[in-house]
Amino acid sequence: MSVEIFIEPGRAERNYWKDLWRYRELFYILSWRDVKVRYKQTIIGVVWSVLRPLLTMMIFTFIFGQVAKFDSPPGISYGLLVFAGLLPWQFFATGLSEASNSLVGNERLISKVYFPRMIIPASSVITSLVDFLISLALMFGLLIWYQTVPSIYLVFLPLFIIMAFLASFGVGLWLTSLNVKFRDFKHVVPFIVQIGLYISPVAFTSDKAASIIPAKLHLLYYVNPMAGVIDGFRWCFFGDKTPIYWNGMFLSLAVIIIFLFIGIRTFRKMEKSFADLI
Repeated sequence: MSVEIFIEPGRAERNYWKDLWRYRELFYILSWRDVKVRYKQTIIGVVWSVLRPLLTMMIFTFIFGQVAKFDSPPGISYGLLVFAGLLPWQFFATGLSEASNSLVGNERLISKVYFPRMIIPASSVITSLVDFLISLALMFGLLIWYQTVPSIYLVFLPLFIIMAFLASFGVGLWLTSLNVKFRDFKHVVPFIVQIGLYISPVAFTSDKAASIIPAKLHLLYYVNPMAGVIDGFRWCFFGDKTPIYWNGMFLSLAVIIIFLFIGIRTFRKMEKSFADLI
C-alpha cells in the first residue's frame, strides 16, 4: 500500500491554531514536567507553595501594617487583606517569570522538533496555576482562622483568575519572544516584577491609592492591569467592604486585552526564526 505525502506551501501557517489542539498531549507533558522539576531535589517540596505567600504576607503585615501604619476596612484583618492581594499578584509574577524564559529554557526541543511554539509559554503559565490553587486553599484556611465569611461575590472569582492568567500569558508571550533575540530581557523581567509588587495595590486598597494619587491620575493608575485584578479578588472575598472602582477595572481589562494581542502578534511574527536565533 503506497502512501502519498502532499507538501503544500503555507499549510502549517493556516492550520496553526488547529495544531495547538492536535498537540495538546505535548501541552500536558510539558506542564507536568515543569511541575515536577520546580520542586525536584527540594527538602520540603510543594510546601514552598504555602510558605512563600505566607512569609510574604507576614513581612508585608509587619512593614506596612505595623511600621507604615496602613490600615484595612473595618471587619477585615490587615493580614487577610494583604494575602488576598498576594494571591493574584504571585500568580501573575510567577507565570510571567516562567513564561518569559520558557523558550530559552527549551532550546533543544525547539531546534529539533516541529510543534506550535506557543505551547511552551502557555504550559509555563499553567504550571504557575498549580501554586496558585494551593495558595487559594490556604486563603480559605485563613478565612476560617480569622473568622471571616467570604462575600457572595465569590462566584465571580473565576473571571478574575482568567484575567490574571491572560495578563501573565500576554505579557509573557511578548517578553519571551524578545528574550530569544535580546537576552538582556532575562535581567529586566525580575526588575519589572520587583517594582510591580510595590506599585500594585497589594499592601493597600484602591481607596488608599485614591487618597495618595491625585484625582486626575487615579484612573491612569489602572493602566497597571494587576490593579484591577487585585481589586476584583478582594471584592470577591470581602464584598462591598472593598468596593471595585469599575472605570479602573475596565481600563485594566482593556490593557490586558491589548497586551494579549501584542504578545500573540509579536510571538507569531518571530516564531519562524526561533530555531535559528536560539
